[in-house]
Amino acid sequence: MNEQLQVREGIGEEDEAKLLDLLKSYNVATFGESDRRELAVPLYDDGGRLIGGLTGYTGRGWLYIAMLFVPEHLRGRGLAARMLELAEAEARSRGCIGAYIDTMNPAARKLYIKCGYSPIGTLEGLAGGHAITWLQKPLSPSP
Repeated sequence: MNEQLQVREGIGEEDEAKLLDLLKSYNVATFGESDRRELAVPLYDDGGRLIGGLTGYTGRGWLYIAMLFVPEHLRGRGLAARMLELAEAEARSRGCIGAYIDTMNPAARKLYIKCGYSPIGTLEGLAGGHAITWLQKPLSPSP
């Protein structure tokens, strides 16, 4: 076995996929199946071109929102809040009890709080004086 460790800029896609498979196998053996399912709320322009949207997944009873983007010219119209509502409704239908998201954007943080999310942790001191905040929201059961 080669136990020599060294830092590299990255690893190839095949090695990265293998590492992910190893981690997933370990997690399933340790914690059980995650019931992970992808979730997306894409935003298209009139020509059918993707210009924004929300992506994430549900698993282990929670919705994780990985990305949410609204183009500058469409901000202030409630699209982000509507995307959150749609994703949360789908998560409820999948049996999720909560949702979580993270952001470095102070305006997005303010929006998430307005939409019922509560900060649960912050990492200060990122380059440029930035911070990242994690937020969560309980999801009431589907009617």
